[in-house]
Amino acid sequence: MEPKAGEASVVLAGLTAREAMAALARVLDAAGLDGALRDARLLLLEALSISAVDLLRDPERRLATDEAARLAAFGERRLQREPVSRILGARGFYGRTFHITPATLDPRPCTETLIEAALDLADAEGWRDQPIRIVDIGTGSGALLVTLLAELPLATGVGTDISEEALRGARGNAERLGVAARAEFLNRRTLDGIEGSFHLLISNPPYIPTADIASLQPEVRDFDPRAALDGGADGLDLYRQLAVGLGRIVAAGWALFEVGAGQAEDVAGLLRAALGGSGAPPEIRLWTDLGQHTRCVAVRTRPSSGR
Repeated sequence: MEPKAGEASVVLAGLTAREAMAALARVLDAAGLDGALRDARLLLLEALSISAVDLLRDPERRLATDEAARLAAFGERRLQREPVSRILGARGFYGRTFHITPATLDPRPCTETLIEAALDLADAEGWRDQPIRIVDIGTGSGALLVTLLAELPLATGVGTDISEEALRGARGNAERLGVAARAEFLNRRTLDGIEGSFHLLISNPPYIPTADIASLQPEVRDFDPRAALDGGADGLDLYRQLAVGLGRIVAAGWALFEVGAGQAEDVAGLLRAALGGSGAPPEIRLWTDLGQHTRCVAVRTRPSSGR
């Protein structure tokens, strides 16, 4: 049974950094949390406002009273299943750090599969050194769009979201990471109201079936925004809405989507039906994540004349 927060609190004042980290790790481990030592280390670094190098250089430094209180508060939050990234307000993604807020999905390592897929396609199409246009639907923290703009220095892009708070965070990440001049952010849910044509559409839509949300891990269910999770009865609501306008928005290029477990074939079928018409079925490509789960479905909207 997970201990109550008050029962699990640790007296940390006066301990060395090494001792405090070990003590917090023991409490988190006793609560059944995976990666307890890793979490304790990250929370310690934040509480002491030091780097990993500082900790290596001086693991015997003793915690001041305010540092101990801050670390204890972080520990209590983690015991309530708040993710470390939420406590820190930041998440590493594809080698860069993104600020996140309660209004944004916490970008996870499996979503980096979409970046790998997009860059694979950019290489295949000869887009690395071309001024291509990218649209990111449901941009959240901006992790997908900002990463691609950083990796493709001549590209420009548009990120959309239904949350103004999320859009403010995405703009901030674009500014911090040096791509703001090539990015625009709009309040949109679907492709309606988006003007122009793009070479690449990328999206991590909400794809959790409504009935499954209650059974998610607390770190996801209680801290990611519901609107970024709930994909309707079968999880595919937004895919259906986006498939309708793909031929207009991506006239000759690729659309890439993150998908949940077991959804790849259904999403591919929706895309084929929307883009196939009476001619040959469109080309579909799939990518798996590090856990060998199909994570990305990509469709060529029309044969590219620029290859």
